[in-house]
Amino acid sequence: MAPGDAGSDPLVRQLREQISDNDLALVQAVNKRIKLVAQMKSYKASRGYDFLDPDREEWMLRYLMRASSGPLTEEGLRDLFEAVLALTKRQVEALEERAGEPA
Repeated sequence: MAPGDAGSDPLVRQLREQISDNDLALVQAVNKRIKLVAQMKSYKASRGYDFLDPDREEWMLRYLMRASSGPLTEEGLRDLFEAVLALTKRQVEALEERAGEPA
């Protein structure tokens, strides 16, 4: 097989399909997370609770580190979790802004 002809390789196609399926599952999981966090924020606001809970975030990170069997490293997991938290917070704010706008 000639270099650059990877698209016709059956294993490459199979792995690409599996990667695409996994990417879709990631997007679905993040969307679900954003919806759940938005619900949590609304509930907390209605009860006068603080939205952010740094102790809970740290607990969750430690939990995920213990649960992860790799190959994601501890540093990689921390980077991923911090990115997911930041993205979630931005997206929840965007949802609130859109909800406050006239339809």
